[in-house]
Amino acid sequence: MATIYGYIRVSTKEQNERRQLDVLQALSIPKENLFMDKQSGKDFKRPQYKRLLQRLKKDDLLYIKSIDRLGRNYGEILEQWRILTREKGVDIVVLDMPLLDTRRGKDLMGTFLSDIVLQVLSFAAENERTNIRQRQAEGIAAAKARGMKFGRPPKPLPENYHSAYQRWKAGAITGTAAAKECRMPLSTFRYRAKNYEKSKQL
Repeated sequence: MATIYGYIRVSTKEQNERRQLDVLQALSIPKENLFMDKQSGKDFKRPQYKRLLQRLKKDDLLYIKSIDRLGRNYGEILEQWRILTREKGVDIVVLDMPLLDTRRGKDLMGTFLSDIVLQVLSFAAENERTNIRQRQAEGIAAAKARGMKFGRPPKPLPENYHSAYQRWKAGAITGTAAAKECRMPLSTFRYRAKNYEKSKQL
């Protein structure tokens, strides 16, 4: 007898899965048959999706709210769709896109139309992910151009740094000895020295 399942995905732990959950629960899917990952859709290395894949068997029915909840990588969505529908013999219903309902049109034309729609939507999902990354990169570049700093602020210099730095610059001690006095690796000492010079604290 066929079993009904639902799959939910949100990209981060902070995102709310309630909307997807409400839609799938309205279909009377048993709670134990709902699988949810709070993880990026860039690939299918997700623990709950893997568990779902192991549970699914021929003629089972899988509901997802939209194709981007399944994933966002064009090639991998197509591969997983092939595994689910052709290797496992599972039916899939994408609720936001009625054309992606493998229970209908199982003839050649129906399968052809479904595959075309899937490819278009998969491409759109991956394209949106690429656009998001580009917008983030542009935002960071613009913020840096305005002088905004990213990352953790550097630790304060030790009290004896100025003295060690001056003696090192004068050739009185080696960089290794100066770094040891300041209790930091030589690479860190030299890196901080460059920033120290730029800040004109001498």
